[in-house]
Amino acid sequence: MISKEKTRLVIEEMFQLFPEAHGELIAKNEFELLISVMLSAQATDVSVNKVTPALFSRFDTPEAVVEASVEEIIPYIRSIGLYRNKAKNIYACCQTLLERFNGQVPKTREELMSLAGVGRKTADVVLADAFGIPAFAVDTHVERISKRLRICRLDASVLEVEETLMKKIPEELWIKTHHTMIFFGRYHCTARSPKCETCPVLTYCQEGKVRMRKKAPARN
Repeated sequence: MISKEKTRLVIEEMFQLFPEAHGELIAKNEFELLISVMLSAQATDVSVNKVTPALFSRFDTPEAVVEASVEEIIPYIRSIGLYRNKAKNIYACCQTLLERFNGQVPKTREELMSLAGVGRKTADVVLADAFGIPAFAVDTHVERISKRLRICRLDASVLEVEETLMKKIPEELWIKTHHTMIFFGRYHCTARSPKCETCPVLTYCQEGKVRMRKKAPARN
């Protein structure tokens, strides 16, 4: 694995490449963000943003959800993967918000993870983006980049990736780094066709160097 110092240098290069990196889910408040992040599991932010305007126009509070039914939620999110299960989770989540949290989105990871459909990654995104509480959500982009650059071990679990990043990156940069790594993975170091030729961190990336050697023309 690369050192803490080299990790910081790599992240600084990513900051330069994507200085305006930010969360791309559109939400007006913490409730909308919570539901949007739940919907984004195994779906793109773009697809979620297409359905949420109509969804939140009809269901803008936990009370509005619970006063309806799971079947009434489904038509609004049918284009999203796993829509039926997500509709059930949204309904159950809103029930718990009303029963345990007075209709408010809680501000701790443990309380968030007690909600239906909310795992550690979703909880971390809500903590960071809704409340500005330092957290480091690890999605597929963050995991891929961390392993390609050997910031963490190749066989590291998602939780181990998160723990390694939190050790190597200052807490005040966790949220910014999370968004920047997602942009880097989404728009530059993509899963199938990473832009190694123009990558500012190629010198630190063993996988990228291997890719470049394979692309190099053979010498006679």
